[in-house]
Amino acid sequence: MDQNKIYEIVEVARKTGKIKKGTNETTKALEKGIAKIVVYASDVNPKEVVMHLPLLSKEKGVLCFEVDSREQLGASAGLPVATASIAVVEAGESKKMIDEIAKEKEVKEKQEEKEEKKPEEKKEKVEEKEKTEEKKEKKEVKEDPKKEEKTEEKEEKKD
Repeated sequence: MDQNKIYEIVEVARKTGKIKKGTNETTKALEKGIAKIVVYASDVNPKEVVMHLPLLSKEKGVLCFEVDSREQLGASAGLPVATASIAVVEAGESKKMIDEIAKEKEVKEKQEEKEEKKPEEKKEKVEEKEKTEEKKEKKEVKEDPKKEEKTEEKEEKKD
C-alpha cells in the first residue's frame, strides 16, 4: 500500500472533513463507531500504545493502515508535533480516495488468502496420494502375500 496515498487522505480529510488525533481520541472514535479509517505509526515506542488499534478496527469493520513515521503522520494531520495515530471521522473530499484504497486492500487480502491456501491444497493432495498408494499396496498384499514380504524388505532397507 502506498503510504503517500494514506498521508494524502489524512491531509484532505483534515482540510475538508474531520479527524481525531492521538491514540486516545482514535480509540474513542473506534469504540463509538464514528471512525471511517484509522492510521497509526509503526515507529511508536512502546508498541503497546497502538497495538490494540488494528484489532479494534477489524472488530468494528474499519479500515486500518500502518505508516512509517509519527512525525509525517502528525504533519499530515496539521500538527506541529508527531502523533501515534489518527482517525478520519468525516471523510470530506477524501471519500473517493478512501474507497480506492479500500478496494486495493481488499484485492491484496484476497490474493494473500489464495497464496495461503495453495500450500494447504498441495499438502492435502500429497496426503490423498499417499493414502491411495497405501490402499493399493494393501490390496496388492491381499492378492499376493509374497508382495507383503517384498514391501517389508523395502521398508527395512529405507530404515
